[in-house]
Amino acid sequence: MEVQTKTLGVGSRVKHPAFGEGVIIRLHKAAYEVCFITYGIKDVGRNYDNWDVIEAIEPTEEVSFSEAEQSLVKILKSWLGTSETVDLGDKWKDGQLILKPGEEGLKSKEMPIDTFFHKIVMVRDRLRVMEQRINSSKLSDEEKVNLQQYITRIYGSLTSFNVLFKYKDDHFKGESSR
Repeated sequence: MEVQTKTLGVGSRVKHPAFGEGVIIRLHKAAYEVCFITYGIKDVGRNYDNWDVIEAIEPTEEVSFSEAEQSLVKILKSWLGTSETVDLGDKWKDGQLILKPGEEGLKSKEMPIDTFFHKIVMVRDRLRVMEQRINSSKLSDEEKVNLQQYITRIYGSLTSFNVLFKYKDDHFKGESSR
């Protein structure tokens, strides 16, 4: 990591001693607007030099807000594994998941399908974060491959839930289709 010596552009990654890691999302005349992972958006003076610059991006005047926003979304997704919006198939909206026990006299369990679907999407998001952490870890290549194979098998086990997704691009993919 390097100490800041020049003006940073939108998308630059920094590590602040108090706020931790963040991304510059907007430039003001006297301050940077920084989105920190733990503390949210904070203003930091442009002359502040007590943070480490993880990745510097040259400032440009031509960057549109939408380009900056797309860059920030990409950075935050890769950094945090943040969840994306995934749509439930239309035919399942306002539906109920009913689990009926095979044994007489026991009560069925019901929950809204969208609640169940949200939990499935959270599992997928957490698997993606685990994959990223494995890939960036100091494990040996062999250990990484072994762990990745387990994750691929988990995705394969979850393909039964693909029927709930509105778009095929959001489906779980197992060993044969990854």
